[in-house]
Amino acid sequence: MPYKQIVIVLILLLNFSGITVFAHKKLPQKKEVTQLAKEANELMKAGNFEKSLVKSRHALTHAIALKDDNLIAATYNTIAANFDQLSEYEKAFFYYNKGLIYANKTNNDVLKNWLNNNLGNIYCFDKKQYEKGIYYYKKSLQYSTKIHDSAQIVFTKLNITWAYFDIGRYEEGLPYLKYINKHHKKHGDESTIVALNMLNGMYYSYKNDTQKASFFFQNAIRLGNEGNEKSDLSYSHHEFSKFLLKNGDYENAYKNLALYNDLTIKLNNEEKLNKANVAGINLEIDEYKREIDKIGNEYKTKEYLLIQEQSRNKKIVIVIIVLLLFFFFLFYIFSENSKLKQKNRIKDIQSQLQQNTINASINGQELERKKIASFLHDNISALLSSAGLHLNAFTSQNHTNAEEIIKTKAILEEAHDQIRDLSHELMPTLLARFGLFYALEDLCEKNSNSVIQFNYSIVVPTKTRYNEDFEMKMYFIIMELLNNIIKHSLATQANLTIQENNKSLQIKIEDNGRGFDSDKFYILEGFGINQIKARINNLKGTITIHSKIDSGTTVAIEVPISYQKKTTTPVFPSQ
Repeated sequence: MPYKQIVIVLILLLNFSGITVFAHKKLPQKKEVTQLAKEANELMKAGNFEKSLVKSRHALTHAIALKDDNLIAATYNTIAANFDQLSEYEKAFFYYNKGLIYANKTNNDVLKNWLNNNLGNIYCFDKKQYEKGIYYYKKSLQYSTKIHDSAQIVFTKLNITWAYFDIGRYEEGLPYLKYINKHHKKHGDESTIVALNMLNGMYYSYKNDTQKASFFFQNAIRLGNEGNEKSDLSYSHHEFSKFLLKNGDYENAYKNLALYNDLTIKLNNEEKLNKANVAGINLEIDEYKREIDKIGNEYKTKEYLLIQEQSRNKKIVIVIIVLLLFFFFLFYIFSENSKLKQKNRIKDIQSQLQQNTINASINGQELERKKIASFLHDNISALLSSAGLHLNAFTSQNHTNAEEIIKTKAILEEAHDQIRDLSHELMPTLLARFGLFYALEDLCEKNSNSVIQFNYSIVVPTKTRYNEDFEMKMYFIIMELLNNIIKHSLATQANLTIQENNKSLQIKIEDNGRGFDSDKFYILEGFGINQIKARINNLKGTITIHSKIDSGTTVAIEVPISYQKKTTTPVFPSQ
């Protein structure tokens, strides 16, 4: 099956398995749930907590079904705010936290601001855990700053100031108070004006500025009596009484403390009334909750059965997909492996052919060199020698020294000398007669001159002999490397070192020439290195070349020794 068809089949199978279990049940539109949550919030603000709680619970159920984190968080905030207004602070605290968990999954910074601020209120005013309260206030301030809500910034900074002042950390609260004093007129709210005057009175009381402190406390109480902020008015009387007591005005301190107590009792009575109403509200909520639970249980049972069925279908589809992918993968691996093996086989054959060709060429060259040397020495040189002898015999018998005879004898001697020199180049006499080490020593001596000096060092007995063919191959390999030094290195000194180790011949050739980049093998092509490598490979040996520009070159060769099987007669007779 073609690859594209397999992909199409897999996509169809995945689509089939991904049919949602909720397709059979129509969910309410997001717009409807949003409207329901908005109505619940408006009922809470109007003080109709019973209807607000029932409607917000209804909105929460739909928001969870829609998996809308923003709606879930907003609804939890409304539920918590209802309990906050009913003085059920533990319940409020629980739902504010639930709301914050979902709000943090969204980008709704307005909602995050409200929830953090509300949690700060509960920590500071109800739990008296000021450090935690201040932490949540500051988180709220980050979000209100981010959304550029100036009114909310003023409100949150007022809460932070109150928290710091409540625990006597006036200097930490002062920067926030200064900001509120500067911006409250433009961005503040009438509901916070009493608290602002009280906070200023507290700060000037701390600074022992009695005139300003008295002014702000009296202003807070006046504004509190004119408005509806009973709680802030109560706190103002309490803080004013502490200020008066501190300054020795015990009579007015007592009066303000009595007013604080009266207001506190009234507020507590209202709170008790609210809690009494909550009992009735909770009964209705519990009844509503039982209905929701009943519907939820039926819904969950159907959902569970559908999920199980879908799970079985998914498992079957997954198994089919995995099997198809597995077989496709196996086929692909097998195909690629076969191609790779074929390529490697062809490469190995080509490499072997190339190696055989090089080896055959090298062996052919050496054989031809040997044959030509032998032919020149044994035949041509012998014929020239014979011609010379006959010419000498003729001149002796006829007692003649004609000029032509003398020139002929000179020509024959010159030809004989040139043939001998050529024969020795092709196959050195020292190599054949005395072995590799004598021949190499002679080679180093011949190549040394005023420009370059070749130093020869050997730790093997000079008389040591190896297989004739082995000696000849090693000689010409070393000769080629020395020629490279002479032609290309511009060296003034070179060292040839030879030793035996574990039945291997180790050869090291160093020079102090200009060197080259040994990583760029294409430069070595003209130096005959590839042919040298091929010869060494043919001998089952290794060659290592290390060179750097302006740092000379080192060539290390290690070749298994081919020992002499029996004594061989020299190629050339003595001259």
